[in-house]
Amino acid sequence: MITLKEATSHQPRAKSELEAAIRQGPSHAYLFQGPSGSGKSMAARAFAAEILTEGNTDPEDARRRALLDPSPHPDLVWLAPKGMSHAVQEIRDRVIHQAPLSPFEGSHRVFVIEAAEALNEESQNAMLKTLEEPPPHAHLILLSSESEGVLPTIASRCQLIEFGALPVEVIEQELDGLAHPEAIHSAAKLSTGDLGRARFLAGNRGSDLRVAAERLMTCALEDDFTGSPWLELLTQAKSAGEHSGDLVQAEFDEAKEEGVKHTKTEIEEAVKRAQRKTRTGMLDLGLHLAAAWARDWATIIAGAPDLAFNQDRLEVLEAQAGRIELGQARESVSLIQETRRSFQLNVSEELALEALAFRLEKTLRD
Repeated sequence: MITLKEATSHQPRAKSELEAAIRQGPSHAYLFQGPSGSGKSMAARAFAAEILTEGNTDPEDARRRALLDPSPHPDLVWLAPKGMSHAVQEIRDRVIHQAPLSPFEGSHRVFVIEAAEALNEESQNAMLKTLEEPPPHAHLILLSSESEGVLPTIASRCQLIEFGALPVEVIEQELDGLAHPEAIHSAAKLSTGDLGRARFLAGNRGSDLRVAAERLMTCALEDDFTGSPWLELLTQAKSAGEHSGDLVQAEFDEAKEEGVKHTKTEIEEAVKRAQRKTRTGMLDLGLHLAAAWARDWATIIAGAPDLAFNQDRLEVLEAQAGRIELGQARESVSLIQETRRSFQLNVSEELALEALAFRLEKTLRD
């Protein structure tokens, strides 16, 4: 079983604050805030497990059950969004209405809400009274990767616990043995401190996405768009989106078997949101990889190849960088970032990727 000390070993500030909270008595509400993959979920589960041991006749068993995922502990409610957002009714039913109820075991109940930035304004406003007049036994833990996504009225009523991006060295230790050491090093650098992203990039699907991004950049440099290489990024993104939709559909099917009813429209919208969120996330990651490739060109041209992200592709990068100038590499990064921002709008993803490819080709040719 993982302990709170182990769960927060790479976050010394959070570790100190949470251990103090256990010693002094936990607050009624916390906001765990930090980049994706920084260990917020694991820390929240370990923290909740410690809270639930108090007053329990068998604290070790209570801790063990709370640490399981999913947890069978009756006093731990863990909510994750279905699709792109949390359902308002689920927040009402599982948090607001249950918080006043006495614990089944021990002295406390804990409610953890993943991706709190995915709570719409109605959901957050509905929780205000629970936060303003919390039952003494209830503790809310909100996890958020985006500081702007949580309303100030909610954040101000929570104790803030900040998590930082994980260092490359820590991520490499976590990924040890999953792939070749050079591939792990590159995945760790490309992840920008996100352990989940690093684990994905070190796997087969992540490797395929890296290949697709490299091919797009190489084809732009070679002025050869045979086979429309940008379509490979789009195909992988669509496939990932469909997989996410299938997972959400399976969640609703399981809930139906347990007697929880949802309308057909609710299910269809949740599936579509999940598909869209994953597809756009995958496309954004693909463009992040393409931008990292262009940055590596610039790094090599500037004489600092040891700072490149794609250390496992250094020989290819050096050969390509010898054909362009520093300004062209930097302009390529700007063009890719501009396209990434455009995906936040209602644009045709295929046309945007095609336009990017030809703009890159023009920049690198000139």
